[in-house]
Amino acid sequence: MMFEKVINQPVIETERFDLRPLRLSDMGLIEMYASDERVACNTRSIPHPLPPGVTEDFIRRAQAEDRVEDVWAMDGTRTGGPEVMGLIGLERMDRNQSEIGYWVAPVFWNSGVASAAVGALITSNPQASKTIFAEVFQDNPASARVLTNRGFEYLGDAETFCLGRGANVATWTYSLKLS
Repeated sequence: MMFEKVINQPVIETERFDLRPLRLSDMGLIEMYASDERVACNTRSIPHPLPPGVTEDFIRRAQAEDRVEDVWAMDGTRTGGPEVMGLIGLERMDRNQSEIGYWVAPVFWNSGVASAAVGALITSNPQASKTIFAEVFQDNPASARVLTNRGFEYLGDAETFCLGRGANVATWTYSLKLS
């Protein structure tokens, strides 16, 4: 019998879904959504096509005691929704800073899921961050609106490598100061 690893990461409730730590049982849905080129090409770190074993390795890293990023599944089962609608994470940085990153499965785009998840992480501030940074690809203005609607301020333009595109992509960078 195999048991799920219990990790020191809070469950965060929203009106529509819970943000909860990843489980190995999430692998199928995460793999299905992350395999979608539209998802992979809007993140830095998801390769396309998705190689075998990448999703399981990702979940195991997210469950590790020495992880540098806390990752939550957007889980709607409490309100009759699907078990995974997307993922959101906070990567620890120095000086009480974090970087937020998220993706939502295309079937839930334009439904407010990303905005609710970002808002829940800001409100709960599970890493006790003083500043949260974010970046979005410049060809993804919907994600930029999620951030600005949640109080993030534009810092400037940059670029980052996108595994899904196999190329550098222009980004907009943002920050949010918390008290």
